[in-house]
Parts: sequence; structure tokens; C-alpha cells
Amino acid sequence: MSTFMANSATVNPQWFVIDATDQVVGRLAVVIANILRGKHKPEYTYHADTGDFVVVINVEKVKFTGKKWDQKNYQTFSHYAGGQKIIPAKEMLAKKPEEIIRLAVKRMIPRGPLGYKQITKLKLFAGPKHEHQAQQPVEFKVTL
Repeated sequence: MSTFMANSATVNPQWFVIDATDQVVGRLAVVIANILRGKHKPEYTYHADTGDFVVVINVEKVKFTGKKWDQKNYQTFSHYAGGQKIIPAKEMLAKKPEEIIRLAVKRMIPRGPLGYKQITKLKLFAGPKHEHQAQQPVEFKVTL
């Protein structure tokens, strides 16, 4: 008897669609990160990419708890003098709503070559339409 270890040849990735309408950002990001990593499958292997593709629609309709719309800031720094940018959450929602979910999920995936590959399987869309109908994605119900 031997231990089963999944690899890229044995994994058949699926496509899921998640509707982000009225979902809390952090709780939704946990579900998405687990699907991208493959932790929802019994054949999950920590060192192999066993995850699935995730298409998230309606990301402009997410919500935060508490006063995060007023207090939360997103910070970037270019490592040059004067290269620090601080963007409030309300402004981020108006300009780039996909970035709110992408950053939350990115911080929940391990850093390194495997994590970088897994985050590319996340597809975000602000509206209800997406361009991945050819992959026949299955709707994934998020119950929180």
C-alpha cells in the first residue's frame, strides 16, 4: 500500500462561478483561496497544483463589516522616494472593484512559484457577465 500523491498529470481542474453579491470580502476570500489551492478536494497535495479555476462575478457588490468602508486603506509602495500610494476602500471600489477581492485572496495564498501559479486561476469581473462560458463553469454556492 502506498500513499497517493497528486501531480499535474492526475489532476483535472474544474471551473466554478461565484456570485459576490452581498458577500463579506474576507469570508468570500477564504472560500476562493481554498478552491484555488485545491483544499476542497480529497486528493489535495500541498506541493502540487490541485486547485480549480474560479470566476467571480458582481465584485462591485461586495460588502465589508463595521466601518471598514471609511477606515480601510490599501497601500502600495514603489521603493522610490515619494512612491507610496494610499487608496481608501471606497475609492478602490469606485476605480478598481476587482482589486479588493484579488488582494484579499492573494494574501491568503502562500508566496512562491506554486502560489503565483494558483492566483492566475482567479478571474474577476465587476458585472454579471464573464467571458468564460466556453469552459462551462459550474455555479458554486457560498453559504456564510
